[in-house]
Amino acid sequence: MQRASRLKRELQMLSTEPPPGVTCWQSEERIDELRAQIMGGTETPYEGGLFSLEVKIPERYPFEPPKIRFLTPIYHPNIDGSGRICHDALKLPPKGAWKPSLNISTVLTSIQLLMAEPNPDDPLMADISSEFKYNKQLFMEKARKWTQEHAVQKNIVVVNSNKENIPDQKAPSRKRDALEAKEQAKEPAKRTCM
Repeated sequence: MQRASRLKRELQMLSTEPPPGVTCWQSEERIDELRAQIMGGTETPYEGGLFSLEVKIPERYPFEPPKIRFLTPIYHPNIDGSGRICHDALKLPPKGAWKPSLNISTVLTSIQLLMAEPNPDDPLMADISSEFKYNKQLFMEKARKWTQEHAVQKNIVVVNSNKENIPDQKAPSRKRDALEAKEQAKEPAKRTCM
């Protein structure tokens, strides 16, 4: 009961006063499954991208943190190939910083901040983390490329297809390439977020 009334208030707040660059809404009729979108911050490699996230609300919410993962692929040291996020606000103490006074809005805002300022000292993706630390230019190039391919490109393809009313002949190979890239992203050295 407490979860339902709290979620109702939070969703109301998110629809009337959403944080800048963040939207969140109920997925179909289920109140415990939400969808969110975060816009990539300006002057970050994610600029211009729109990243979709899945938000699952546990039975014990707000005493347990929501389970959030990226649905849009993102090249980031704290986010793995399946979209899991290494962030203190998503874990219970003593290893995490979740507390019932936090809410979905603050957590999504903190994820947006993590996108702008990765934490390479607590990575999920060790190889991306060392790239971020020791070859930042290469990291920035790859992150921009992933943003263009996964978070921006779909909008452009739809707009172009509608304008010219011509099917995009390259779309199937793009999908295949994206799936192959996702599979390869799962293989690099990973470290469990602690």
